[in-house]
Amino acid sequence: MERELTIKYSIFDNIYELPYKIQKLMEEAIKARENAYATYSGFKVGAAVLLENGEICIGSNQENAAYPSGLCAERVAVYQASARFPKQVIKAIALTGTAQEPTQYPVSPCGACRQSISEYEIRQKENINVYFMGASGKIIKTESIKDLLPFLFDGSLL
Repeated sequence: MERELTIKYSIFDNIYELPYKIQKLMEEAIKARENAYATYSGFKVGAAVLLENGEICIGSNQENAAYPSGLCAERVAVYQASARFPKQVIKAIALTGTAQEPTQYPVSPCGACRQSISEYEIRQKENINVYFMGASGKIIKTESIKDLLPFLFDGSLL
């Protein structure tokens, strides 16, 4: 039996089309991106997580010569949010990434980050909006990490 999978997403032409709270969230992600430690790849990523209480936790990618000992920006931000505010629901995550030559193409979370974000979405039983962009330009929004990882692996399979 063959089936079709449809993914729903929105595209914004620039940061100023986003709701005000999400503009601020993306601005925090952009600031975090500038502090990325991307010595080896030159690919800088910044992320910002918006919690239900209004707090924002940020992260930037942290590379290491002993690859794969580094960590992606999204996981740094999500893990920080969970460590600092363990009972708070994650409402949204904003992500921006770029190589040394600034890219206008939206940079989505890698597979490991998608899986990590899904753990929090499942645990909190509430969708996490995911916004992602390149250095600037268009922004893609999904209503849930499930839109980026439709056949996710979760604890129910263990």
